[in-house]
Amino acid sequence: MTKKLIDFQNDEEMELFVLIKNAEKRVTKTGKDFISLVFQDRSGEIRGNYWDATATDFEQFQSGRVVLLKGKRETYKGAPQVKIMAMRLATEEEPADPTAYTEKAPVSVTELREAFAQLVFEISNPDWNRVVRYLLKKYDQQFFDFPAAKSNHHAFEGGLAFHTLSIVELAKAVAQQYENIDQSLLIAGAILHDLGKTIELSGPVATQYTVEGNLLGHIVIIDEEVVEAAQALKIDPNGETLVVLRHLLVSHHGLREYGSPIEPHMLEAVVLHSLDDLDAQIQMVSGALKNTDEGHFSERIFGMNGRRFYKPQTK
Repeated sequence: MTKKLIDFQNDEEMELFVLIKNAEKRVTKTGKDFISLVFQDRSGEIRGNYWDATATDFEQFQSGRVVLLKGKRETYKGAPQVKIMAMRLATEEEPADPTAYTEKAPVSVTELREAFAQLVFEISNPDWNRVVRYLLKKYDQQFFDFPAAKSNHHAFEGGLAFHTLSIVELAKAVAQQYENIDQSLLIAGAILHDLGKTIELSGPVATQYTVEGNLLGHIVIIDEEVVEAAQALKIDPNGETLVVLRHLLVSHHGLREYGSPIEPHMLEAVVLHSLDDLDAQIQMVSGALKNTDEGHFSERIFGMNGRRFYKPQTK
């Protein structure tokens, strides 16, 4: 079988087709242009720098392009990287389909769709139920295709729906433990909390932030979408029923410095923020440990303050 990115060890030479997940033009301290690259296949990602890049190189080696990469795996500041020896674009006769290199959610789209089709029946409040159904239908394709982030947690095809389902299942368990939690409200908020990423992000291949994503962000976007959905459904968006749902959405990042315009002021909002943070951290650590040998530390995780995590030896 052909080796994937994560199969190569330090100092081992590699030659394989990969996707350019991200490409950024940068300049060295001496004023020379280079391209900072993130390569990807379904096994994972690795960074590399293409030095002394020309105008033609910048035009060719862009995000979303498939290339034949020749290089050697190294380690830099505790993280794997590739020393690029040669690189060229894949031809039409070669495996040049970008979607063949994107990581996918561990469950199928069919399973995800079926899960959400059942979950909406658990939203007993008719206004919340109608708004959730309306928006899931409006962004059906994007919701089940898009990642949950450009990088860090659930940054893979189908990651948005998979992350959302994880939070909903956690929310149901918490609501069963604490009877004073409004499970219907919590499920509605959990399903919608990241739906704005269908507008904030560009898609599952070479994911970038859109203009709306950079200027507004998914929290502002989903609040606007809920208001528009309510108006279309003849529901008062400023009535208490919709305002409490909107509060869960706009406060789900927890703190203002993390992007929430308001901090949680309802029990269900506290729970949603906590579960969102928990699921994201579990996925980031699990992803790093997946490619870590037992008895060693993972590479540093940028989204968790640069910490490295230990993978114990099994007995």
